[in-house]
Amino acid sequence: MKMLLYHVRLRWEPEDEVYTAWAPSLPGCVTFGKTIEEALEMVRYAIEIYVETLISHGEEVPTDESVIERTIEIQAHA
Repeated sequence: MKMLLYHVRLRWEPEDEVYTAWAPSLPGCVTFGKTIEEALEMVRYAIEIYVETLISHGEEVPTDESVIERTIEIQAHA
């Protein structure tokens, strides 16, 4: 079994009191959890199902193995 690498993003949604979690390399792979831990567990499960579905349909499985990620800080004059 091959191990695949995915970056995930989390955002607190105060109006719903949940963390939204998604995998940017897998369009539409979005879920949520009441805690960070729950959101991470849910997004791991969502990624597994997403990848299994791609494989079962004979489609290419994207990964983040060659992705370089940085955070850029800017000043906004608003």
